[in-house]
Amino acid sequence: MGACRRMLYEFEPVNERYAREILSWSYGKPCSSHDEPAEGLLAVLLAPENNYHAILKDGELVGFFCAGPDARVPGGNYDGDALDIGLGLRPDLVGQGLGLGVVKAILRFARERFSPAAFRLTVATSNRRAIRVYERAGFEWECLFEGEGGAEFAQMVREAEG
Repeated sequence: MGACRRMLYEFEPVNERYAREILSWSYGKPCSSHDEPAEGLLAVLLAPENNYHAILKDGELVGFFCAGPDARVPGGNYDGDALDIGLGLRPDLVGQGLGLGVVKAILRFARERFSPAAFRLTVATSNRRAIRVYERAGFEWECLFEGEGGAEFAQMVREAEG
């Protein structure tokens, strides 16, 4: 008899309640670049074509992710067939050791839903904590680029399988 695996995280399309909660989050320094004004972003989070999903644990919102063009940062090179992933963990949960498990759950879900050949994500090089998590999840540095406002970003990729 096989072992039963309990799903740690569940995914649902972002609804208005989740979107408003996500837009209320504030990361502070050094991640204040993630704190953007909510104007116009509510519609972006709710648009089905943007593939925003709430990440839930025991029915509680712990983060979100998006897949596809909305996960891209202007200035990057997004050629190729990798699925772009963007994500955010609820600010009070950052630094509590949840990142790797959340990233692995996102990759599992996205692999089943989108069947990509590879995953790509874009992260500010100043976000060292996130970069360490992505490296532990099997992502490798692909390139660096300067985004709008002069911030430096890294694009990281990994194969979808594995």
